[in-house]
Amino acid sequence: MVWLALLLLALAAFAAIWRFGRLDSAGVQLLAAALLLALAGYAWQGRPDLSGRPRPPSARQPIAQTPFTLLRRDLFGRFDAADFWLILAESRWARGDTADAARAIRAGLRARPRNAILWTGYGHALVLHGGGILSPAADLAFRRAVGLAPDHPGPLLFYGLALADNGRFDEAERAWRRALALTPPTASWREGLEQQLRLLDQARTAPR
Repeated sequence: MVWLALLLLALAAFAAIWRFGRLDSAGVQLLAAALLLALAGYAWQGRPDLSGRPRPPSARQPIAQTPFTLLRRDLFGRFDAADFWLILAESRWARGDTADAARAIRAGLRARPRNAILWTGYGHALVLHGGGILSPAADLAFRRAVGLAPDHPGPLLFYGLALADNGRFDEAERAWRRALALTPPTASWREGLEQQLRLLDQARTAPR
């Protein structure tokens, strides 16, 4: 039935253009060829069996607590000026809206462009938005954070996590060793950082 309707529409279009378009024989041949090409294209790629309802957008996937969410207050404190924007971003990616999370932190950066904590959070948000990929923009955000706070272990620690998750183990080790050198002996995150470095060493020495 669909093909019959298409054929009738094509014939009607041909008759109307031929009658009112005042085409010569060459024009008629060109018109016929164009209509036949359109029908052939539909026969190749058309799917008349599909329903005409629009496809619903894919559901956003909520993101469980990340290492950044769990550790940032221990590393950076609770009452920094960045805290408001980071809480806002965390609420966004907790419901799966990673784009809005990144926008929230970017809004904070417009007010405080030299805040290393916000740059660290922005890098993390961009990684989440990219499905775990450390994009050039995310890499730049982490590097900006490290440059603004070279004596703080936090940016280096989270940058190392993103590097390791993307298979850049040598760079991750360098970042983590610098972070470890800046970490107080009694810090709550020191043991976890040392464990990550041991895992890297084991991965290198494991038989392949």
